[in-house]
Amino acid sequence: MTAPATRHRRATGALSVIVAVLVGSFAFPDSPASARMAAVAVLMALWWVLEVAPLAVTSLLPLVLLPALDLVSLKATAANYGKPIVFLFLGGFALALGLQRSQLHRRIALSIVARLGSQGSRLLFGFMLASAGLSMWISNTATVMVCMPIALSVLEEARAAGVDKQRLLRFGTALMLGVAYAADIGGMATPVGTPPNLVLMELQSRLLPELPAIAFNQWVAMGVPFSAVFLVGGWWLLARPLFRLGREPILADGDELKESLRSLGRMRRDEKVAGIVFSVVALLWMTGADLDLGSWGVVPGWRGALGLPHLEDASVAIAGAVVLFLLPSNDRPGQRLLTWDYCRTHTPWGLLLLFGGGFALAHGFSTTGLSAEIGGGLTALAGLSPPLLVGLVSLVLTFLTELTSNTATTTLVLPILADGSTALGVDPRVLMIPATLSASCAFMMPVASPTQAIVFGSGYVSIRQMVRAGIWFNLFGVIWVTVYFVLVGTRVFGIEL
Repeated sequence: MTAPATRHRRATGALSVIVAVLVGSFAFPDSPASARMAAVAVLMALWWVLEVAPLAVTSLLPLVLLPALDLVSLKATAANYGKPIVFLFLGGFALALGLQRSQLHRRIALSIVARLGSQGSRLLFGFMLASAGLSMWISNTATVMVCMPIALSVLEEARAAGVDKQRLLRFGTALMLGVAYAADIGGMATPVGTPPNLVLMELQSRLLPELPAIAFNQWVAMGVPFSAVFLVGGWWLLARPLFRLGREPILADGDELKESLRSLGRMRRDEKVAGIVFSVVALLWMTGADLDLGSWGVVPGWRGALGLPHLEDASVAIAGAVVLFLLPSNDRPGQRLLTWDYCRTHTPWGLLLLFGGGFALAHGFSTTGLSAEIGGGLTALAGLSPPLLVGLVSLVLTFLTELTSNTATTTLVLPILADGSTALGVDPRVLMIPATLSASCAFMMPVASPTQAIVFGSGYVSIRQMVRAGIWFNLFGVIWVTVYFVLVGTRVFGIEL
């Protein structure tokens, strides 16, 4: 790091501490514990936004500050770093690494794209469909890292074929943005698709134990149609009004993609086994809880049928990962399908710490009463109807996460919304679920999501182009989250407005 950058971080770090001390000194004069907790929250939020330290390092601060300020014991704080949701993410990520290690994810992506023809808008849809489909199960970042090289090879083939330069640049920009945006859209479809969904599930079960826990299949029932319509709408925005791709072919019958798919040969044993293990785990995730079909009755889940109520999704994920660590690889004799060295170097351990630090912060919010103090301030919105509240929450969260981590943002905001719902007289889920979805709908800036940062580095996307396209996706996201949740989400979760 250069000397000016180091001095800048030191200055912003010191300024953050001063701001936090001022908050602790003057905020909530009738509740010293809430004031101290507010100071910790402000300090962590500023460090996350300003990147005074790496996100994971900032996430460790509760282990020091909460016990030191006599807010929460070390034992209670540390327990947040080992929540079941953390292990669900860890197991799910290991399963995704199994797909990557076997190269099955590349075959899936190429199979989808190669079958949709060479027309510009069709190719765009193929890449977006592949990106969204993969990101339902593997990390959004890994999805883009898979799809972007394939997309770049298509662009190089089109350039070699003599496609007009301006048309190629326009298609390249739409393609890069489509891959990134579709990864974020697809991640919203399942609980393991993106971290904010897991944060919601954990915080709701802890902060609101009187409400039914969100089941994996319940989220999928809401999330898949939501993401599907969002994906189609996003594709239309990119292909028609934003970049006007037209109907002319980009490649001659998609030969480059078909050749890439043929070069993979027949599906290998490692791909088959990794795919089977992943499919079994996904099936167990979706069939563990009872599925209420309304007038059709209730389909019992395997947990109830087998008398295994404590075998939760995290246990299933870890079990699947262990199987991958045990099964031998056919492609790499003497090794397993998934090795610890590969898992150790490719797992985002910092994100696991971010989960833990966020949960610890949320625990401090509820323990000290800070979330209730802030939530009580939402009474100014008490006259708004539930649909307007949903729209307002969606709007604020969408644009708030343009500059902050969506995981950190949801962790900070959801406890406040849980308590604020009481003052507003609405079901807490009316605010928390749209907020969680909207935290994944920031499309304007490279810093809003790693997916956007990756495609920004491709050379095909400028800041101006990303902002121009992203503002339309943001607004579409706000409207779609509001309309879909009010009309469909409330029915899926049995919420009365």
